[in-house]
This record gives sequence, C-alpha cells and structure tokens, in this order.
Amino acid sequence: MTQSNGSAATPSSMPDWEKRFRAPRVGLPDWAEDAPDRSLFVSNATGTFELYAWDRATGAQRQATDRPNGTTDGVLSPDGEWIWWFSDTDGDEFGVWMRQPFFGWEDGRREDEPATPGLAPSYSGGLALGRDGTAVVGRSTDEDGSSIHVVRPGAEPVEIYRHRESAGVGDLSHDGTLIAIEHTEHGDAMHSAIRVTRLDGTVVSELDDTKSGTEELGLTVMGFAPRAGDSRMLVGHQRRGRWEPMIWDAVTGEETALSIDLPGDISAEWYPEPQGTAAEGGAGALLISHSFQARSELWRYELSTGQLIRVEIPSGTVSGATARPDGTVEFLWSSAAQPPVVRSTSGRVVLDPPALPDGLSKAPESVPVTDAWVEGPGGKVHALVQRPAGEGPFPTVFDIHGGPTWHDSDAFASGPAAWVDHGFAVIRVNYRGSTGYGREWTDALKHRVGLIELEDIAAVREWAVDSGLADPERLVLAGGSWGGYLTLLGLGTQPDAWAVGLAAVPVADYVTAYHDEMEALKSMDRTLLGGSPDEVPERYAASSPLTYADAVRAPVYISAGVNDPRCPIRQVENYVRRLERRGHPHEVYRYDAGHGSLVVEERIKQLRLEIEFAQRHLSLSRPAPQDRPARSLPAQDRPAQDPGPAPAPRG
Repeated sequence: MTQSNGSAATPSSMPDWEKRFRAPRVGLPDWAEDAPDRSLFVSNATGTFELYAWDRATGAQRQATDRPNGTTDGVLSPDGEWIWWFSDTDGDEFGVWMRQPFFGWEDGRREDEPATPGLAPSYSGGLALGRDGTAVVGRSTDEDGSSIHVVRPGAEPVEIYRHRESAGVGDLSHDGTLIAIEHTEHGDAMHSAIRVTRLDGTVVSELDDTKSGTEELGLTVMGFAPRAGDSRMLVGHQRRGRWEPMIWDAVTGEETALSIDLPGDISAEWYPEPQGTAAEGGAGALLISHSFQARSELWRYELSTGQLIRVEIPSGTVSGATARPDGTVEFLWSSAAQPPVVRSTSGRVVLDPPALPDGLSKAPESVPVTDAWVEGPGGKVHALVQRPAGEGPFPTVFDIHGGPTWHDSDAFASGPAAWVDHGFAVIRVNYRGSTGYGREWTDALKHRVGLIELEDIAAVREWAVDSGLADPERLVLAGGSWGGYLTLLGLGTQPDAWAVGLAAVPVADYVTAYHDEMEALKSMDRTLLGGSPDEVPERYAASSPLTYADAVRAPVYISAGVNDPRCPIRQVENYVRRLERRGHPHEVYRYDAGHGSLVVEERIKQLRLEIEFAQRHLSLSRPAPQDRPARSLPAQDRPAQDPGPAPAPRG
C-alpha cells in the first residue's frame, strides 16, 4: 500500500492527541458470502479513509479506491468477484454505484466501471446483490422521492417501487427471488414498515407495526435466512419497548418470537454453521449483539433450544460483529481507553493495521469513562465522563452526540481524548432521543425538538458543577451535526450557562435547512416536529437556533462543509450573518467536503482550531498536552453494571 499521513512530524515530536488520529486503523472486514476468503475493509492507511480488498488465502491486500475526499461505502458481490462502491462528488452523497473486479489491477490501471449505467445519480437508498448478478438498487432524489430498481446483467433497470416518503432496500433473499423493502409511506420517518416483493414488484407480504393500538412502532430488516428456498427473515421490532429480533416467514406470514432475556437493545444476524456439518449454510443459530448502558455484549442463540451462549469479549463497545463460516466470530472492539482492534473468538487479532512510514503503528491509549446517572425532567439521564489528572473543578467540554437517534458509548474516540490531553474534563450526554435506552426514551423527542435534549444536558451540567467536577465559568458546549445544532440552540436558549460554543456541521436555521436538505431528512423533520414549516411554523421557530441568535453571549466557533446535503451551507451562512450584524465574537471555518471529512489531516486541523479557540476565549494558557493517564471517578460513582436499529438522520 502507498502510505502517507501528510505530516512531517515524527512520533517522538507528535503529541498523543494527533497520534490517535494519524494512527492506522482498519474497519471490520466484510466478506463475500460464497467466497469467504475475499474481504473488503476500510482503512485510513494513506491518510484518507478508503476501501481495501483483502485475499485471506494469500494475505494479499490492495487499495481499491483512491479519491481526494475518501470512500467508505462498499459491498462485495456474493461470489467475491466484484467490489461495488458508491461514487459521490466531494462528499455530497449524491452519485452512482461503480464496480471493479476483486483482483482489479491490470497494467497498473484500476478497472472501475459504472455498475448501473441506466440509473442517473441520486442519494443512495441501499443495495442488495444477487448470486446471478442481479442488483437491487435503492435511490432517492429531491424531485422524485424514493425508488427501487432491479438491474439484471445486460438489461435496462426496471423500477419496481416509488413513493414520496423515504424507503430503502432491506435485503435480497438467498435465492434472489424476494426483495425486502423498508418504507415510511405512513409518514412517520422514525418507524418503518416492511414490504416484501418479487423481482417484478409483485407484493408478497406486508409487516406493519406503525399503527399498533395507540402506539407507532418500528420494524427493521436484519436479513433473510442464508439458505436457498428459505423465506424466513430476521426482523427487528419494538413491541416490548426496545429493539429485539423475531423471525418472520415472508411467504407464509408466520411469526416466531424469540425469548432473549437480556436488558437493553438487541440486534441479530444468522449464524453460519461450520462447513461440512449437517446444518452447513446456517439458519440454526443467531449471533446476538446486545447493547445496554453504553456497552456491548455478544451471544450465540440456539434456535432449537433457546439457549444463550456468551461470546467472551472484553468490557467496552462492539462497533460491528460477524459470524464466519468456520464458526468463529470477528468483531471490531474498543473502549474509551483502548483503541479499536478487529478481534476473533479464535483469540487472535484478525487484521493488523499497517505501520505508517514514520513508524506510527498504534494509537496511544486514553483514559477510561465513568458513568453518571442524573435525575432529569424526563427520567434518569446517562452521561459518560472522562477527566484529566489532577483535582477539579476542570474546564469542561460537553461533547454532544449527533443523530439525534444515536448514543455515545464506552468506545474509543480521538476527539474527547484530545480534550482530556489538554486538561479538560469531557462529558457526553445520552439525552432523550438517544437510542440504547428503550423506545420511550428515543420517541420522547417530538415537537419540542432541541429543547427537550437541552433540558437533559442542563440537568447533567448542574450535576457536574455541584459535584466539583466542572468549573461553572469554563463550560464549553460542543458537538457535530445534531450535536452542533444543539450547541447553537443551547447558546441561545441557555446564554448564561456556557462560556464557549463549538458547532460542527450544524443545523443553524431550521426553516432554511428544511428547504435545502435531502428529501429523506425533510421526512424526518416532519416526523419530529409534526409537519412542515408551513404547517407548524411556531414549532420550527421555537426549535431553530436562528430564533435565539441575538441572545447568544458566548463566543461561537462554527465549521461547515460546503457540499453538505444534511446540514446545508446556506442556512449556516444565515446564522453567521446574524452574528456579524451584532458584531458578536465568532469564527467560521468552511471546508471543501460534505457532512464531515474522511481526510485525517483535515480532521486534525478542525479539532486543533476548536481547541485553540476554546483556550483563547477561556483565557487558558497552552501547556503541552498531558500524556499521563488521568484519574477516574471512584468506584462508588459507577453503576453496578447499548445502539439498536434506528434512523440516524444527520449523524
């Protein structure tokens, strides 16, 4: 591989916080269903996140994509012969699927070709590949809404589905005869229904929990059974107040409940049986991913007996797991203190990141998180805390996650670790609207959007100050995407609470954002706020940071991608102009990418600018970042003892 981290610094002179970003990483390898030795993974080995092909039989690896702004969306065909990857323009998420042979180098040239030449560019709505070369392609555009197309080799694409509301490809059955579609035709973008069709669009069956009594419940496709002729499907449902799986036969309509006695959200995939056994091909067991209180577990669930068998993993967070045909499980694991690594139940590290030319091979460790449970207006709020060495109170960053349907977990994150290195405590709040704490907690985010989350953040802020952890005069509100939105909204609605605000790719002017964003996000906003800006203008005004821009007292730093389709640049500029008219202290950094960057040096630059802005406006000196381990909260502050499937509109 060609490797370059874009910096002349050597490991000895580079601060730990930069090493964490620059250290080579690999994602969980995906593997071809019928050729499991052929795998595809994401790595930042060149300094930009790109796709890599890996032939496990020989150990050979090669970089499959090479674009200035990076590539992360890729799929292997079932036979392992083709790599499909999504090609957008400078991070705008609007593009087409390309493909190349798995062994795709001849005479030094990459053999990329349009994978679906009859389809115009669009936002991606999912992709499923069949064993006969058929592709099922989901698309969405602002003009036409959502559509799904069947593309057979050598034939023109055939549209089998179209609707104004958001929809996407869920899965294609093993024999390529059934297509599962997740859709929101009912108008609730937070709770999908499932439709199964044949390749000509003929409807086979429907599963819809969106009108279950007085509640609206969601469903998600977890995958068809991995055997030809088997019409069973794993479906995630919310019928018992959380995400958990059941088995649904898409042809007969038979539902099989699964008795999995674990707290928290549960997802599942079919567990392949080892080759050469009577059950070869799978469908006899499930690999269970269990998320609870910001940490993860893995289990094997025997369908015949209902027995749960623990898959031994360290305490922390599993960001992805897959069961291999040889019976082993591979998983991407990390904790707040330990950098990510792809491990196997065989006991070995599956895929070592390559060392960079400067010798950097592993990210430095950080400090562990401790848990805080704070009584809030909607119930107990879970927050994750990292603190630097020494005695508080500390300058403190409230690092607010995006989504909003997402949650922070005990996982390695270079951003929070950098703040700790610079002497800040970091608090991450899983406010109402977050996943991982049951359906009611997620669905509580309705109509008073933004204001609800900030009530929970305020409760945790009060706890942090009262406990002596946080210095009330040096509180920083920060976040990206939805976290950036909450930052700007919080600066305006809680102006006396915050000393500095740092907002990355935020929603700043909700009405303009609605009109400029991709169609799928319009649907989500209508769901959250109960209608469009024309239908409920008072709700959009109450939830828009622009409404409160004149009340902001803290200095504001904003970074934004000029090609961002989720939090478009025009609405950010509207907010900035309001600050300019007031002469309010602020800085804006605009960069040529979309909703964030896949370029390592760009990520480092953005965080460096944020840290310097905060230090300057908090009148902090700039000592060398701390490299020693930090003190954690005492054991009595930790509980004795997390994400389910849910849409994450802005990340």
